Amino acid sequence: MTTGAPGRLLTVVGARPQFVKAMPVSRAIARTPGLTEVMVHTGQHHDAALSDSFFRQLDLPEPAENLGIHGGSHGEMTGRMLAALDGVIARHAPDLVIVYGDTNSTLAGALAAAKAGVPVAHVEAGLRVFDRSMPEETNRVVVDHLSRLLFAPTRAAVGHLAREGLVEGVFHVGDVMQDAVLAMAALPDQGNGVLRRLGLASGAYAVATLHRAATTDSAIGLAAAVGYLRQHAGRLPVVLPLHPRTRQAAGHFGVDLAGLTVIEPLGPVDMQRLLAGCALVLTDSGGLQKEAYFHRKPCVTLRDDTEWSETVEAGWNRLWTVDNYRPRREIDDYGAGDAAERIVATIAHFVAEHLDAPSAAAGIRP
Repeated sequence: MTTGAPGRLLTVVGARPQFVKAMPVSRAIARTPGLTEVMVHTGQHHDAALSDSFFRQLDLPEPAENLGIHGGSHGEMTGRMLAALDGVIARHAPDLVIVYGDTNSTLAGALAAAKAGVPVAHVEAGLRVFDRSMPEETNRVVVDHLSRLLFAPTRAAVGHLAREGLVEGVFHVGDVMQDAVLAMAALPDQGNGVLRRLGLASGAYAVATLHRAATTDSAIGLAAAVGYLRQHAGRLPVVLPLHPRTRQAAGHFGVDLAGLTVIEPLGPVDMQRLLAGCALVLTDSGGLQKEAYFHRKPCVTLRDDTEWSETVEAGWNRLWTVDNYRPRREIDDYGAGDAAERIVATIAHFVAEHLDAPSAAAGIRP
């Protein structure tokens, strides 16, 4: 690596799952000589419970830039982010831009970097449900094809990338969410313990989340999901930390949430404590399906497909259209909690090569 010129990494995040995934990677970057990180928050999740508390509780570096961009259609939001990130990249001149997952923030970060000639590293590359009606699926595919480093959490993801002709720069590293869950387990409880505050007994309740656009953007979709949760609530309490989008949609469509234990959104540590004590997880989220497995809890995915097919194959997860789980086994694809270290080691090697040979990649500063 060029003496006196540390590798500058610009991380773009905007949504709750990305804050959590960034925690172990940011810690690994901080431990790596020659690397510095600039954190940029697009503002996609602007509610304090979904944003500010996550940075505090996860001990993430304060964002150097908070763009405050949220609301509007997918295209409008992505366009505003793209314009703002163009200026951010010009100001900070990074050697690499890191993006996570499949949100509008992910797409905008990758597009802005690619147009500026800056290499992109995509954490959680290669996930597919093969349904282009999902905005997340479009984002994943586009970002993967823009990225120079593709960090796949599973072997299936590596296979998806290969079928699309993406084999260079692909690394099966395991899942950074497993790293994050292990790290959060070591953090102190917030307040006096979430189960005590909510009056819950360990093993005697279910946890649910609803927030996907496919669920919340129609009265029929939201009513069907809420009805499914209410059926389970007849057997044990269903605790629903209510996403602001879901609260707004329920009010707009007149969907009654009675019968569910509705609470405000939780910070990341409290959410992990809630998952650790539950008997069942019901969710339309992608990430929570894996978090359920990390806590060895059965999960029902309130969708017709899933990007985490190995959780279904291993018997820990099932789609709500299926009645029974498959025989249960452990999943070795997610690694041993060292995904972040593997990601950062690969990034450090990549950046060092390109700082020593700046002419090899247009747009990378010497």
